[in-house]
Amino acid sequence: MQVFDVFNGDADGICALVQLRLAQPLDSVLITGVKRDIELVQQVPLNKAVQVNVLDISLDKNRAAVDVLLAAGSQLFYVDHHFPGKSLPEHPAFQALIDTQPTTCASLLIDQHLGGRFHHWAITAAFGDNLDAVAQQLAQQAGLTQEQTASLRELGICINYNGYGASLDDLHFHPAELYKQLVQYPDPLDFIAASGMTYCKLREGYQTDLKLGLAAQAISDTAHSLVVSLPDTAWARRVSGVLGNELANANPERACAIVTQRPDNTWLASIRAPLNNRTGADALAMRFPTGGGRKAAAGINALPAEQLDEFVQLMATFWSK
Repeated sequence: MQVFDVFNGDADGICALVQLRLAQPLDSVLITGVKRDIELVQQVPLNKAVQVNVLDISLDKNRAAVDVLLAAGSQLFYVDHHFPGKSLPEHPAFQALIDTQPTTCASLLIDQHLGGRFHHWAITAAFGDNLDAVAQQLAQQAGLTQEQTASLRELGICINYNGYGASLDDLHFHPAELYKQLVQYPDPLDFIAASGMTYCKLREGYQTDLKLGLAAQAISDTAHSLVVSLPDTAWARRVSGVLGNELANANPERACAIVTQRPDNTWLASIRAPLNNRTGADALAMRFPTGGGRKAAAGINALPAEQLDEFVQLMATFWSK
C-alpha cells in the first residue's frame, strides 16, 4: 500500500515527521506547504486505498477528504492539536492522537506515541511552537545543559520561521527539503553541531527579518492587546509568526497579533493569546470566514480590509473579561 506523509510545514509538523520516520524508516510521498496551507489531505489520491499519516493539520479543515479516503479503503493515522470539528470519524481504519490542550503539540504527541525515542526533536518542536515553559521543563528533565537547551530553542524557532510565507517562493527552504535534511540526524544537537549551510541560512534570515519586525509600528496598544502592522513584503510574511511569538513572550499579560498586508486588499492575521491565559485565539479567529487555529495561537488567512477595525477592537476586548 502506497504511503503518504501529510504534514504542516512548520517546526511542529516537520519535527513530528522526523520522529516518525526515524522510528519507522520508509519511502513515502511527502505532501506539505507553507504553514497556513492546511487543506493538504485533498492532495492525496482519493480514489484508491493508501496509507496516510497526517501530522499537525486540522481535521476540521480536511474532514471531507478524510471521509472520502476512508470510504475508498485507505488507512489514516491522524496526529494533531487543533480543533478537530464536532466529532471524529468512527471507522476502524482511522487512528487518531488528537489533543487540543494548549500545552501540547503534534510532536509531543508523537513523542509519547514512540516512548520518547527521539525526545530532543520533540523538545525542539515545542520551542518552535512557542511552548517555552513546557519545552524548558522537558529539557531540564532530560538533563540537557543550558547551552544545549538554548541551541534546541533557536533551532526550533528557525525551523518554524521557515514555514511562514504567502507562498513557497517566500521561504528559504521548501519544508519537504528541510525535512529531508533534518531526518538524517537522530538528534537535533548533531544537526546543530554540523553547522551546515542550511542552518546558517536559516539563522541569518531569522535574525535579519526579526530585527525589521521588531521595528514595525503598533496600530493598537491597549491594556489587553498589542497589534502590529507589517507591509506586503517577503521578509514581513516570513517573520509574522515568530514575531508574534516574540511579542507574546515579551507581553505575557496581553494578547498579541501581527497583521500583514496582502495585495488583494486583505490582511493576514497571526494571533497569540496571552501567555498567562493560553486560550481563545481560535475562537476569535473563527469569528472571521478564513480564521482557524488552536487555543493559544491562531490566524486569519484573508481578513477583509473593511473588517480590520473590527478585528483590532475585538483584540482589545476579547480577553478583558
